[in-house]
Amino acid sequence: MKKKDSKNYLDYVPVKNPEVEYETGDDGIVTVYIEWKGFYHRIAQKFFKRPRVSDVKLDGYGSFVWLAIDDVKDVHQLSKELDAKYPKMEKSLSRLIKFLEILHDNHLIRWKGEKTK
Repeated sequence: MKKKDSKNYLDYVPVKNPEVEYETGDDGIVTVYIEWKGFYHRIAQKFFKRPRVSDVKLDGYGSFVWLAIDDVKDVHQLSKELDAKYPKMEKSLSRLIKFLEILHDNHLIRWKGEKTK
């Protein structure tokens, strides 16, 4: 029988990737700059005119979370801050975890203690 791999995200501490550049606009919205590296990305840049760097504008929630990540707070603390800032947000914890998973999958953050590749 397969053992189910359960993760307790509340104990995870997100750490921003130091290679990722970002800026915060006057309106508090964060823009993250992603540089596309690697063989396939170079082909796409050359033949399909893809940009070398993409700029991704986060929404208000995402900007708040991105700026709240300080390499010390765990997901539980971030969720409490998110609830305090946006008390009417539905399913805030599941939305926060999904957002952090997306950031992790795109190598914008890693989990503290996680081995880098």
